[in-house]
Amino acid sequence: MSAENVPLGTQLPPPVPECYGDVCITCSDEAVEVTVVELLGDALARVDTGEGIEEVSVLLVEAGVGDRILVHAKEAIVRLED
Repeated sequence: MSAENVPLGTQLPPPVPECYGDVCITCSDEAVEVTVVELLGDALARVDTGEGIEEVSVLLVEAGVGDRILVHAKEAIVRLED
């Protein structure tokens, strides 16, 4: 359903951020700090971006639930220390 065909007053679900080409809409092509909320299989994790929950790769870092990490283009690049 596109916004043009929606009856007035109808609320659409928020768009899901996705990466296109070399530009990551989620992080605007910059690393962003997120918090790991769940570890998944295959070196993936769910993270809290402050604006919602997203799935990212943690293949390059050792991260656990509660850790703060920097993510660029859905790839964790470093775990932050307190």
